[in-house]
Amino acid sequence: MALIGRLIGTLLTKGQITLVTPDGKRETYGRDGKHLTVRFTDKRVGFDLVRNPRLTIGEAYMDGRIVIEDGTILDLLELIVGANRWEDGGQGRKAMTKGKIKGLTALLRRNPIARSKRNVAHHYDLKDELYELFLDSDRQYSCAYFTDPSNSLEQAQADKKAHIAAKLYLKPGQRVLDIGCGWGGTALYLNRVADVDVLGITLSEEQLKVARRRADEAGVADRVKFELIDYRVLQGRFDRIVSIGMFEHVGLAHYEEFYAKCRELLADDGVMLLHTIGKLGSAGAPDPFTDKWIFPGYHLPSLSQMCAASEKVRLIASDVETLRLHYAYTLRHWLDRAAQAKADIVAMYDERFYRMWEFYLAGGIVMFESGAACNYQVQYIRDRNALPITRDYMAEAEQRYRSA
Repeated sequence: MALIGRLIGTLLTKGQITLVTPDGKRETYGRDGKHLTVRFTDKRVGFDLVRNPRLTIGEAYMDGRIVIEDGTILDLLELIVGANRWEDGGQGRKAMTKGKIKGLTALLRRNPIARSKRNVAHHYDLKDELYELFLDSDRQYSCAYFTDPSNSLEQAQADKKAHIAAKLYLKPGQRVLDIGCGWGGTALYLNRVADVDVLGITLSEEQLKVARRRADEAGVADRVKFELIDYRVLQGRFDRIVSIGMFEHVGLAHYEEFYAKCRELLADDGVMLLHTIGKLGSAGAPDPFTDKWIFPGYHLPSLSQMCAASEKVRLIASDVETLRLHYAYTLRHWLDRAAQAKADIVAMYDERFYRMWEFYLAGGIVMFESGAACNYQVQYIRDRNALPITRDYMAEAEQRYRSA
């Protein structure tokens, strides 16, 4: 208990945690503030937490070895991460950090085509019914855009699509590539509001089936097409490229390859919009729980990493926006919906899977509210003359798309 007490004391700059051991002993750590009672169900939990806290806290919660008796896992993570905000230095959380990913480590974390497909299947080929339980009706599985924090998830996801479409500077009849198209919602939206032809590509067989079915049902399968293909082997030229929530899975070792291929696919006067989770400041090692259980092979880029890779292939970053809190709002909606559907998720999988999913969503919330995570929307062009010289066109188009 002394070692775990020291770890908690380092992490808690405010707030208190009472630990209850398997033999019923209770010890309170921390300072004044919010209080939680956490019970360990076996004697090894404390040792495992001290040895590898970032992985163990999620796995122990998932396995029922950690029980929060008077709150939720979100309450516990808010207490720990909220007391160590990134912009305040996050001193306490350094006790849980294993260091940066760089050099040889980055090169070893490669995602060749076959591995990328396996990584995608690990997460995105789960049962369709699971995603129906917590996503919006259009199955937008990425950060929404909240013009007002009180907006519904459906409204915020619709506004996200309008926000992105406006940055693409679309014109009727253009050919658009959607890299990592998900269940097809954005591709169908762009065709509907801007009269463009879209090719969506994915590595998820389950998402491909849904996307193609939706295009057929909408009567636009001749103009909105979907293929199971890796972007690295795609051929052709496109007037516009959009990629939402896919770059996180590219891997640091492949950034230059990604941007070089996008430049090759983009028309000379083309426009590209990349929407990705990113890191404020420098990028660190991936979260071990997320890497093992949720998104194997992922890497969250810093803005400097994105700029360094895109500059080498002469893509111009013509517009950059940092979305600071939007994904936290999004994840709160998802967690609320997942909690309401707990019985259905447990019946679909089991209690352990539900706790894993709950930890994943809760961890995302605190990462965006207090940790180093944000979302970047970066617009790229090959030719400096490809866009109007002011951003006025974005506001005009965004209003038009929202009205549509």
